[in-house]
Amino acid sequence: MFRPVVILLSLLGGCQTYVGVQADTSAEYLGRFVWQDTDPAFGGLSGLELNADGSQIWALGDRGVLWTGDVMRDDGLIASIALDSPHTLRTSKGDPVSGSTADAEGLALSGDGRLYVSFEGLARLAAYPDPNGPAVRIPRAESFADMQGNASLEALAIVGSDGALYTLPERSGAVTRPFPVYRYLDGEWSTVFSIPRTDTFLPVGADIGPDGLFYLLERDFTGFGFRSRVRRMQMDGTGLELLLETSTGTHDNLEGISVWRDAAGDIRLSLVSDDNFRWFQTTEIVEYRVSD
Repeated sequence: MFRPVVILLSLLGGCQTYVGVQADTSAEYLGRFVWQDTDPAFGGLSGLELNADGSQIWALGDRGVLWTGDVMRDDGLIASIALDSPHTLRTSKGDPVSGSTADAEGLALSGDGRLYVSFEGLARLAAYPDPNGPAVRIPRAESFADMQGNASLEALAIVGSDGALYTLPERSGAVTRPFPVYRYLDGEWSTVFSIPRTDTFLPVGADIGPDGLFYLLERDFTGFGFRSRVRRMQMDGTGLELLLETSTGTHDNLEGISVWRDAAGDIRLSLVSDDNFRWFQTTEIVEYRVSD
């Protein structure tokens, strides 16, 4: 979730979304789908998963509502999305999440269909065997208690081979402190690597691609709009590679990422924006192609 000072954006007529020239990219822009729904609960999307061929979608709002549905494509690009009824996430006691327990941010989908969610208000992870059922608690790492409010576990990813969960905070706690990447495997937490904090970009989403690499979506708010960046690396943090860095205003507030392989065999990046439930922002899915 991101709550910028919006006075300047309002005076400028809102955060207008357009496709501009990328500042630095090896990813090819494919298209943009503006996603709208009349349900007042729709919006604030921060987590995203697509299935292996991009035909099904799971999108998570930061008020604890999960949206699922079928994706219709025209020549490989999203033409429409047919949504199911929304799912309100629940606590382990079965109550709908609310207040500090509702700030859902990261989403990961396991091979057996189980969903995992990272939360930012009360920094924690939870498993959902059934999206309409109670959460299954995952033990918290001790360091989660010290994370900054509204800046904790934004990103979440899962490795299909062993079910390991990877998460990291939006802020590291100091401008020169690296971002720690935590792994939950076999009931134990460990810090497996860190990502240097060298500029104003902050992590907001992550995924493990079909190539076995760790993909990181990052965001920067410049005061006039948002910049986005996608980098990928080996699972130990080495081999860091810049794939995409956009100019201010190219897209809205991109916070969720899903990485999959299209019919041509290329890596596809699907990115969703969090409109913060504000009229002048846009819920959009943008897609890029990356050749291996």
